[in-house]
Amino acid sequence: MCSFDKDKGPRRLMKKGLTLILVGHFSFILGAIVHGNVLRHISTPSKDISAGASTEYTVANVISVTSGLLSIATGIIAIVVSRNLRAFKLQIGLLVVSSLNALISAACSTGLLLAISITVAYNGEGLMLGCNDTEVPINARSPISARCPFDTTKIYDTTLALWIPCAVFSAAEAGLSVWCFIVGLALRGLAPCGNSYIKEQLEEEAVCSPHSRRLIVQPSSPDA
Repeated sequence: MCSFDKDKGPRRLMKKGLTLILVGHFSFILGAIVHGNVLRHISTPSKDISAGASTEYTVANVISVTSGLLSIATGIIAIVVSRNLRAFKLQIGLLVVSSLNALISAACSTGLLLAISITVAYNGEGLMLGCNDTEVPINARSPISARCPFDTTKIYDTTLALWIPCAVFSAAEAGLSVWCFIVGLALRGLAPCGNSYIKEQLEEEAVCSPHSRRLIVQPSSPDA
């Protein structure tokens, strides 16, 4: 699991970075669409409507957008590291950002699965908190019309259709970030990847490089 080949490893790390950037963009765009078209109506409901059910939706969606942005940053750092394996600051940056993104993406995927479960269990009742009709208990699957500031005909199906791929993308971001974190451990020779010897190989390559040899070998002065 901690194996990182000095020849093929940089190319694999670059591919993982590009994948993180692509998945992060999709996650950010889908999260922004959900927040702009659906959750903005229930994130700040009126005083006579309870806001308890909307908390899970808003928090999960904000974390989804944050996870997308952080995944893009992690992918960029991974690509830069793949071109500069011996840079100490880049290695530390990869470790910090990838670990943080793995935790946030895992929390995002869990939160979205929770929001999906609540929506399915209550037939999207929480999605109707922004409506003004309080005379009858309505939900997103109810045929009863309600006075709402948004179109209620497809809110249930649209929200689930956006949330499900967001959860999948977040899980993918977490997996890719864990892989980048393991690469960072191998590059620094830290446990449990300290036996990969990639750090020693990079140090030997740095010592044996032509630039290093020019610094070590001093030109001899000619005899008088």
